[in-house]
Amino acid sequence: MNSYLAGVLVGIGAVLLAAAIAKLRSRNLPGSLAEKAEVLSKRRARMLPPLGAIFLAQQASYFSTPATTAPRTVDTVKISAWLLLSIVLLAALATKGFWFHSKEVRDLIDDENTRANRNHAMRSGFLFAMGAGVCVYVLTMFEPVTAREAVHIMMSAGIATALIQWGFLERRAYRDA
Repeated sequence: MNSYLAGVLVGIGAVLLAAAIAKLRSRNLPGSLAEKAEVLSKRRARMLPPLGAIFLAQQASYFSTPATTAPRTVDTVKISAWLLLSIVLLAALATKGFWFHSKEVRDLIDDENTRANRNHAMRSGFLFAMGAGVCVYVLTMFEPVTAREAVHIMMSAGIATALIQWGFLERRAYRDA
């Protein structure tokens, strides 16, 4: 089996496992749509900063392995899993999230304040990604950096910043309410 395919399959398996856990946890939500939306929105606010920190911490394993001339299967699996996780996190940032809940609940979760907080976080994530791009550009003057490494650094900085900031903005909104 191709090692890229193995990495993608591992990532898909992790996403399916997370979806199954989320679906099982949602069985005990309160009855009305508004109550469900409130519980899920607060859960998201608690979950986003640690998720961003974990995503950022995983990058240490990628950058701690020395660049070898021959790619190893384990490295390919790590990169493929990181790429799939990045795509899922970007999709969650760009959409209302909670894909396994009804449209009515998702619409209630995505209120005006949440959209404003998400837009602010996405803007910050973009600026951090551009800042990382500038840093990589300066770094290439002294050390060779591959295109894959540059993209990895920029995406990781942008996604982690957006996740963490959105979570903190949502937490602050609930605390101030």
